[in-house]
Amino acid sequence: MSKPDMKPFPDLLPNNIIETAKQFSSCNLCDGMKGLGIPRDGCMDAEMHPLAPNMKFVGTAMTVGTGDGDNLPIHVALYSSKPGYVMVINGGGCKEYPYFGDIIMSTAKAIGLLAMVVDGYCRDYEGALEVGLPVFAKGLMPRGPAKKNPGTINHPIMCAGVKVNPGDLILGDCDGIAVVPREHINEVLEATAKKVSYEGGRRKTIAEYEKARKEGGPLPDLAPQWVKDMLAK
Repeated sequence: MSKPDMKPFPDLLPNNIIETAKQFSSCNLCDGMKGLGIPRDGCMDAEMHPLAPNMKFVGTAMTVGTGDGDNLPIHVALYSSKPGYVMVINGGGCKEYPYFGDIIMSTAKAIGLLAMVVDGYCRDYEGALEVGLPVFAKGLMPRGPAKKNPGTINHPIMCAGVKVNPGDLILGDCDGIAVVPREHINEVLEATAKKVSYEGGRRKTIAEYEKARKEGGPLPDLAPQWVKDMLAK
């Protein structure tokens, strides 16, 4: 049997990058990628869900390429891994087999992986909740996976509609998954912070409007400037 085509693991992203990204949501990061030429603003397919709503992760992507429910390269990648990575798996959306269950999840957690993301299905829902490792997939499927093809490890992949390179920044939460290409991280985080600040101002305006309406006072202007500008054209 051939071994997976494995490239070296990428350098982990600096801790200050991870801590900054933790302040944001997947929605925030996708907003921060608008207009930068990043396909789909880094947003994975809408079908990608966490196994539990409170699961969230931020980390450095390492990648696995496989298909047809074959988890042999997942095993090889797992036992070659080091703490701090998020395993991102291109499973081609296979619906016939799951790619892993709670044994692999618990192993990943023991090794120190931060999360697992698979364009496909997994199993052992109750066990997965006990393990507590953030896992994002397209659904659940009870049968066992296949084990026969070598696949690839730490090559560029497509996962749920988004290109993922080893070393990219990846964040998942209850809204979905955002992938920030490593070469764009600083500008995306800067743009994200500006958008979050703007939204904070909008929430303040909305709260002031609601308070004035309830108290019967004069209503402040609620429409944002960009709406006024569009209407004025």
